[in-house]
Amino acid sequence: MNETKSCAPADLWTAWEQIQWNKCEHEVRKLQARIVKAQKEGRHNKVKALQWMLTHSFYGKALAVKRVTSNAGKNTTGVDHVKWDTPRKKMDAIADLKRRGYRPQPLRRVNIEKSNGKLRPLGIPTLKDRAMQALYHLALDPVAEATADTHSYGFRKERSTRDAKEMCFTVLSRKIAPQWVLEGDIKGCFDHISHEWMLKHIPMDKMILRKWLKSGYVFHNKLYPTYEGTPQGGIISPTLANMVLSGMQTMLSERFKVRMGKNYYNPKINIVKYADDFIVTGKNKEILEKEVKPAIKEFLAERGLTLSDEKTKITHISEGFDFLGYNFKKYNGKLIVKPADKAVKNLLEKVKTITRKYCSASQITLIRTLNPITQGWSNYYKTCSNGKVKVRTDYLIYNIIRRWADRRHNKKSKTWVSKRYYHTMGKEHWRFGTWIKKEGQKQFFYLKRLTDVPKTDHILIKSDANPYDMEYQAYFDKRHTRNILDHFNGGRYIRNMWEKQMRRCRACGEPITTNTPWLMTYRVVNNKRIKYLVHEDCCKFTNVNEWRFL
Repeated sequence: MNETKSCAPADLWTAWEQIQWNKCEHEVRKLQARIVKAQKEGRHNKVKALQWMLTHSFYGKALAVKRVTSNAGKNTTGVDHVKWDTPRKKMDAIADLKRRGYRPQPLRRVNIEKSNGKLRPLGIPTLKDRAMQALYHLALDPVAEATADTHSYGFRKERSTRDAKEMCFTVLSRKIAPQWVLEGDIKGCFDHISHEWMLKHIPMDKMILRKWLKSGYVFHNKLYPTYEGTPQGGIISPTLANMVLSGMQTMLSERFKVRMGKNYYNPKINIVKYADDFIVTGKNKEILEKEVKPAIKEFLAERGLTLSDEKTKITHISEGFDFLGYNFKKYNGKLIVKPADKAVKNLLEKVKTITRKYCSASQITLIRTLNPITQGWSNYYKTCSNGKVKVRTDYLIYNIIRRWADRRHNKKSKTWVSKRYYHTMGKEHWRFGTWIKKEGQKQFFYLKRLTDVPKTDHILIKSDANPYDMEYQAYFDKRHTRNILDHFNGGRYIRNMWEKQMRRCRACGEPITTNTPWLMTYRVVNNKRIKYLVHEDCCKFTNVNEWRFL
């Protein structure tokens, strides 16, 4: 009876534009919360029944189709070259997402170059296969969150690299903290996971999972079978990889616990994991080399995986190590976290490449191209000690931009070039920018510096917090509010406006989060300005003559 109710809107919403997405999200969220509750109670048959209900509901299918048709890869096709670019095709796709008779098509294999020059194979499924993966991911992810390691942060909802960085700081910053670190990296994680292990241990529809794993791939118009691994590029692949690696933290805790009286404690063995990259701390080099590393190798061998000898090494904290683009190193007993030298080098190389590419472009075009890159870099590193690094990098970027300006006017004097491209803004001199007219007013449009983004503190997420568990709903609501205000440097006025709009976009009704860029706008009604918060992408749904973006 409940399953029939969950599918009821199929005959009510006959057009894509009629679908009430808030209703879909609400109903799917309720089922996911029930899955988490059943998983915590150990009722595995109930989990399977709820997963079946979710994967056969209209709500879940609609959200799955919406996900694959609204992300950046919606125009990237698989081997069938089919696109869902019209409302009619999207509604037909919802009706076509059925388990009975489903047969996935082979992946379209492409190779992308990695930072070390090697190639990473990427498998591109068809849109239908992507939608099926998105649908079953809605039912699998709540179980994955309930069974995941508490210190695992990669490809998990509401967790990020900042949480992993804060956890590393927590376990390494104290005076009595372990001094040795094992930097681990799994060799070809996605490509070598054992199919047999996944089919035996992953709690989802085995028939569907087997079809995905054995679908093969097409490369240079030739079909190849797949005997191991899960394809990079699939929606559900990161969750499958996380579930394969889940349990490493529990294994280390059980193997290296020491009894003291009636209690057990861990002798400075801590693990922080982000996807297939992880670090393990230890009180000395010998315990990491002779005990921890073999234990991890044994754990991975059961899953068909091995450690990368090239990237796996043991380092003393005084020498420092890089993890997730951050550098961790102790200076005179104090732990300092700053951007890795490689991250600074990559930023400067990107700026150089852009200035060469836009050698004949206007100053405004160059600024519009560089600002998102430099500000994105600053926002990523704004929670670590990077003041000196930012000042030095700003100076190096200034030198690159100055060479760009001098080359454009090689017959002019240095003074003329300086007056042409650099101005004073308040108390700050040598701002690379120009004056433009916007809505009839003269405004200064300038290149933002890395030091413009102030340092902020990031609060580490609770280790056992589950975003699908209703018990933590108030916790995540409070966390969302704090994160979005920190991300946009907003005050009480923006917060009140956000709350008044029920935290949703005024134009489309979708939630406004840190992952959905938004703008403050106003609409002229009876010669009065009424301000709203809307998504950046929602400008195409509105009348430009009615909306004005601030």
